[in-house]
Amino acid sequence: MQRHYLQYLTDVMTMQWDDPALTDYNENHEYTFGQLATQMLRLHVLFEALGIKRGDKIALAGRNCANWAVAYLAIASYEGVCVSILQDFTAEDIAHLLEHSDSELLFVGPYVWKELQHQTMPKALKMAISLEDFRSLYTAKKVHEPDPEELEAAFKARFPHGVQPEDVHFAANPNDLCLINYTSGSTGSPKGVMLTGRSISNNVEVGMKMLPVDPGQRLVSMLPLAHMFGQVCELLYPLSSGTHIYFLTKSPTPSILLKALKDVQPYLVVTVPLVIEKIYKKNLDPMLSKQMIRAFWHTPLIGNILKAKVKSGLRNAFGGKLRYFICGGAAMNPIVEKCLMDIHFPLSIGYGMTECGPLIGGNPPKYFKARTGGVPVMNMDVKIDQPNDAGIGEILVKGENVMVGYYKNEEATKAAFTEDGWMRTGDLGRLDKKKNIYIKGRCKTMFLGASGQNIYPEEIEDKLNNQEAVGESLIVEREGKLVALVFPDETLTRRMSFEEIQQLMRANLAKLNNLIPSYSKVADIEVQDKPFEKTPKRSIKRFLYK
Repeated sequence: MQRHYLQYLTDVMTMQWDDPALTDYNENHEYTFGQLATQMLRLHVLFEALGIKRGDKIALAGRNCANWAVAYLAIASYEGVCVSILQDFTAEDIAHLLEHSDSELLFVGPYVWKELQHQTMPKALKMAISLEDFRSLYTAKKVHEPDPEELEAAFKARFPHGVQPEDVHFAANPNDLCLINYTSGSTGSPKGVMLTGRSISNNVEVGMKMLPVDPGQRLVSMLPLAHMFGQVCELLYPLSSGTHIYFLTKSPTPSILLKALKDVQPYLVVTVPLVIEKIYKKNLDPMLSKQMIRAFWHTPLIGNILKAKVKSGLRNAFGGKLRYFICGGAAMNPIVEKCLMDIHFPLSIGYGMTECGPLIGGNPPKYFKARTGGVPVMNMDVKIDQPNDAGIGEILVKGENVMVGYYKNEEATKAAFTEDGWMRTGDLGRLDKKKNIYIKGRCKTMFLGASGQNIYPEEIEDKLNNQEAVGESLIVEREGKLVALVFPDETLTRRMSFEEIQQLMRANLAKLNNLIPSYSKVADIEVQDKPFEKTPKRSIKRFLYK
């Protein structure tokens, strides 16, 4: 039987009892592993007093912080079902999701509660609890609010000498539902993805084996913990390995992020491509574009010296102790990816989705192959459905990580699976002989050319994003013609008039059409006056643009 990640966490807690585990960066708030275990058990006493039972739903909505992690782990170790909700949803949406998920408790951050408290609370909700200090913010009229002194007395009666390492025995049945994750993704309305302990635990084990770490290493958590990418890769896997995690409790501006990386010196950075692409454009591209640098870049001696210098500078920008740089959530600009591969940066780009909690493909950096999402991870199978002559078709997956379905949505659950049990990812791709996964685009975004050719807008966008002063782009179809929507790079176009920017983009369009097949030519280009709206994993919400 598979080992639950809570058992790994129990082992780490008992061995590293006095070591720091969770810290809010630049704030006076820290838990050792022993204090983390103690606070989890305190919350268990509260759950019992409120009549919360194994399998009941408890929601979490708030910014990243140590107490978010404490609440999540308290719910998991109590064998409740955590309902993780992105704080970026509107208060009305969050109230609707609390109702839909049948949540009986809510852990909520101040930013969310400020707006949510004006909504009508769902009938099933017994209490809202602050993520700042675990005090009660709201108690339903039908519920008796536990007295803090009574709770403390109950806790002391259970642990008269305080919680000791031998008192910690966190475990759960891997087959039980442990998480409902609501995420908007980039294709429309949110759905509640149901994941079992087996899915989460297999994801954690994949991380441990693919990116092994020594206890006491440090990490900066910057991705939303309510999103599976951040939840597994920046919390559960590293913490279960004995890592000390620092949380950026405010929106990470570039200056805050770089200072945090310098201070913490993480062994691992988990991020989306947009972060490294911005660093590349601002710091590396001006240098690497110089004619002399380009001339010597691929020469045996001077080229190696240049690459070593670039690698050292980039590694130092991430704190100086970086062992793994993991990207996911979107495709990386191919020029940026090639540069990182040239300098032997410890890069790996994974492939996944919330419905797989999240991992489908990945590789340690030394085995990573450019332009892929890695190979299928442990206990996961991948195949291509009805491949065309180029081997491209919909990616289907099966294995330990796959969800059991969408909460209270049988129609969507049925549509997500084939008759023989493979889950449809909605992604188009192909596999090479070594099972490397090449992502070509989304099934829903693929266009059909006039002569029946498959046109993948993401491939066109990759090339357009490499043109001068293009910040980000999106290809849409209008009346059978392709149109490029472009938001310019403001650092390069700040002093240009709108007419000058339009002229530059028209020149970019001509260059683009020389780089792509005739059947996928782009007919027009439009300049956007503001950035595209994005999901928490920084992919563009395509469904908003036509």
